[in-house]
Amino acid sequence: MKIALLAPFEEGVPPEKYGGTELIVYSLAQLLPQKGHKVYLLASGDSRTKAELLPIFPAGLRKEKLALDLKSREAFKYIGISKIIKALLKIKVDIIHNHIGWRFLPFAFLFDAPTLTTLHGPLDSEYQRLVYGQFKQFPYVSVSKSQQKPFPGLNYAATIYNGINVKDFEFNDKPKNYFAFLGRMSPEKGPAEAIKAAKKAKAKLKMAAKIDVVDKEFFEKAVKPFINQTQIEFRGEIGPKEKNEFLKNALALLAPLQWKEPFGLFMVEAMACGTPVIVFDQGSAKEIVEDGKTGFVVKNLDEMVRAIKKITNIKRDACRKRVEELFTDCRMVSQYEKIYKEIIKK
Repeated sequence: MKIALLAPFEEGVPPEKYGGTELIVYSLAQLLPQKGHKVYLLASGDSRTKAELLPIFPAGLRKEKLALDLKSREAFKYIGISKIIKALLKIKVDIIHNHIGWRFLPFAFLFDAPTLTTLHGPLDSEYQRLVYGQFKQFPYVSVSKSQQKPFPGLNYAATIYNGINVKDFEFNDKPKNYFAFLGRMSPEKGPAEAIKAAKKAKAKLKMAAKIDVVDKEFFEKAVKPFINQTQIEFRGEIGPKEKNEFLKNALALLAPLQWKEPFGLFMVEAMACGTPVIVFDQGSAKEIVEDGKTGFVVKNLDEMVRAIKKITNIKRDACRKRVEELFTDCRMVSQYEKIYKEIIKK
């Protein structure tokens, strides 16, 4: 098959530091060529890939500092889509795999090849349902079963869990004495709640997270005042090697989610290291974390505090095993390969 992968513009593929969607696109771009497919990766020019790279911008927009506010970011997204259209018109592919959301869909009719869209965000807002409702005829992949619930009317071709290369994460059965928070410093990820839980449990919390433009004010007001670099430590945004060390040495990952998390790759990465996850019962939490076996799925802060105190009851090798069974990049890519073939035949 000839496959075009459309990647987000903000980061390279793979991302140097924080990035979820870009990691998924990277796995596809690395493994599909190994299976004999011709793959075009439409992404920023600083991407590294075994696919044929068609650069949309010279580098990720965040690195180029071209999208420092929401208005410029939105503008550059449409500039990027125009460049994607121009590039796609020059090549012939069997399928277009869209990872940049609804913005590409108004232009999908320009191409003979079908467009498959993987939904990387939640569908629980009226805005999302309104926009995607205009393109119900296209096939979609959800990254969890719970992601579909707010909008069951879309044409879901499959649910395919995100996967990682487990070899990138070192299993550790002898963690150090701290809990971890990883991700974005945004209200929906619950960093303020993680701090409250750690303080109540009298536990050390190390935080590593990206501070996006839209989250700076939240971070300054709700998180920064509580960072003392003793009990509550903030390390900033970290890359893959640092992330491996950070996760494998933690007693557990705290994920007091404040939104319906569509998937949560950071939870899988933690479990791959043998690190259990204590997560609020939101979105895909119960699909990723097996309550009582690979962590705890809790309802509120008090339950999180109790879970912190009994975290040593979790067997760390069970965490690693769950990832190896359900959340590997090879499993994910094979499932996408099957869906591609089904869609092309129609």
